[in-house]
Amino acid sequence: MAYWALKILLTPLLRIAFSVRCIGRANVPRSGPVILASNHRSFIDSVFMPLCVRRRVTFVAKAEYFESWKTAWLFRALGMIPLDREGGSASERALVAARRVLADGGVLGIYPEGTRSRDGRLYQGHTGVARLALDTGAVVVPVAQSGTADAQPIGATIPKLGKKVTVEFGHPIALSGRGAAERPAAGASVAAGELRRMTDRVMSAIAAMSGQEQAGMYARHDRDRLSAPGSEAEPLLVAAETPG
Repeated sequence: MAYWALKILLTPLLRIAFSVRCIGRANVPRSGPVILASNHRSFIDSVFMPLCVRRRVTFVAKAEYFESWKTAWLFRALGMIPLDREGGSASERALVAARRVLADGGVLGIYPEGTRSRDGRLYQGHTGVARLALDTGAVVVPVAQSGTADAQPIGATIPKLGKKVTVEFGHPIALSGRGAAERPAAGASVAAGELRRMTDRVMSAIAAMSGQEQAGMYARHDRDRLSAPGSEAEPLLVAAETPG
């Protein structure tokens, strides 16, 4: 109830404060498990993507947001999943919770790059998105957001009003291509090359919509220059990635 109450309240305010354009919203299935895999340029990405989706979207949020009463109430009200960025059992619990969202037929928002891009390029996606899709049978909808980095640049605490923001949803990608009985069990071994090809397919679809240059490397490999607060998804995706 809190999620829908906040959405009803914030949607008209955000549409007045920003020029928001939603493209391809019909590409998000109306039922069944869905992974919204988006590029990541700004903290505010997690606000505009749900704005354009008629279904409830759940994100994984870093645990630090739940430590302060200023943000904890909002994240809990929205049903966000807390994630310990140090990894370990807390990250695994978040991964299990993410699978549960999809197993229940929900919508999970993910940033395959794992962290926000500072230079505007689209970085290599972590294969956790493919792993989750295989585990749950969820379809993956590639999402390209533009203008969000202008609306709230990295390091800015207050968004800049009046900026144009576009959220585009691509055609659903069924990575599993098989029924529930044929899907691998959660945690089962899947060839790393297969997961890589699936993830690259998703990232290519995002790049085609966003027009971003693909960097061909992980953002986390250049952590000193590229890491930033608000990179909620990285431990989840790394935890789900098959070694090798």
